[in-house]
Amino acid sequence: MSNKAAVMPEIGRIEIRDVGEPAPGPRQAVVQIQAVGVCGSDTAYYTVGYIGDYVVDGPIILGHEVAGEIVAVGAEVTRVKAGDRVAIEPGEPCRNCRECMAGRYHLCPRLKFLATPPYDGALVQRIALDERQLFAIPDSMTYEEAALCEPLSVGIWACHRAGLAPGDHVLVSGAGPVGVLAAQVARAFGAASVTVVDVSEFRLGLARELGFAAERAGEGTRADFDVLLECSGAPTALADGLGRLGTNGRAAMVGMPKQSVELPLSKLNVNELTIGLVNRYAHTWPTAISLVAGGRVDVASIVTHRFGLDDTAEALTLAKHVPDSMKAIIDPQRVGPA
Repeated sequence: MSNKAAVMPEIGRIEIRDVGEPAPGPRQAVVQIQAVGVCGSDTAYYTVGYIGDYVVDGPIILGHEVAGEIVAVGAEVTRVKAGDRVAIEPGEPCRNCRECMAGRYHLCPRLKFLATPPYDGALVQRIALDERQLFAIPDSMTYEEAALCEPLSVGIWACHRAGLAPGDHVLVSGAGPVGVLAAQVARAFGAASVTVVDVSEFRLGLARELGFAAERAGEGTRADFDVLLECSGAPTALADGLGRLGTNGRAAMVGMPKQSVELPLSKLNVNELTIGLVNRYAHTWPTAISLVAGGRVDVASIVTHRFGLDDTAEALTLAKHVPDSMKAIIDPQRVGPA
C-alpha cells in the first residue's frame, strides 16, 4: 500500500510522493488523515521559505490543522483505539522540561510542531503520532470541523491571554479565519458585545452573517472596549486597537507584523492596559471540541474551498488568486495515480 504525501522539495513546488508506511511506536497511533486546513504559515513556507527564525532548509511536508481516523496503535496505547475519529493537536512537547512540568508545554524549547521546520506536517495519507496529541470527536462532528479545532484553539488561547470575562465588550481586529473564530469564542465565553474590524467587505460580510457588529478599519469611534483581540498582523492595528480600550483594558496580540510595532505608551499608560502575546496554545482541544460539538462555535462557516492532495499547490496560493476566500481544506485521500 502506498502512502502518498504532498512534499515541498523546494520553495514554490509540490510533488506527490510515496513516503512509506508509518509504523507506530509504543505510545503512538497511525492516523489516516481525512482533512487538513491550509494556514497562512503553510503559505509562507511555500512562497518564501521562512517565518521568523524558522527556515525551510530541505524537503518538507506542510499542514498542521488536522483530523483523521486511527487505523493502528502501538503496544502501550491506552487513550485511543483503531476506528476512533480524532482531532489532532500538532505539537509534541518533551514533557520533561521546566515549561512542560509547569503546564506550559506550548513553550517547550524542544517542541516538535507539525510543518514547522525541520519537522514534517500532515499533508500525507497516514502518519504516526503520539497518542497524547489525539482527541476523540463525537460522530456529529465532521473531519473538517475537527481539523479546524487548531485555529479555533488560537482563538481560545487569545481569549485566555486577554483575561476575557463574561460581560466584557470585545474588539476583534482582523476578520480572517482566526479573527472570526476568536470572535465566536469571545461570544461563547460570555462577552456582552463583539465588534469585528477589517478592510475587506467580504470578510466583514461574513462577520455580520455570524451576528457580529462589523466596521471598516479606521471608521470606528467607540473607545471603551474591555478587550482587544488583534488578529490581523497589520503594522498599525495593535496601536489603533489599544487606543480604543477603556481603563483596565486587556489585549491579546495574535497577528504578528513583519516589521517592528510602535506604541504610544505615554497615552496608553493612563488606562493601565495589559498586553499579552500569543504563541500557539495549551490545553485547548477539549474546550474546542466542546464548543464545536455544542454548536456554540461554527467553524464550518469559514471554509470556502476544498481540494484534493494533487491540488495542494493551488490550495496554498488560494488567497493570492481568490481574494474573497477564507479557509481551504485539503483531503489527502483524494489523490490521483502517481
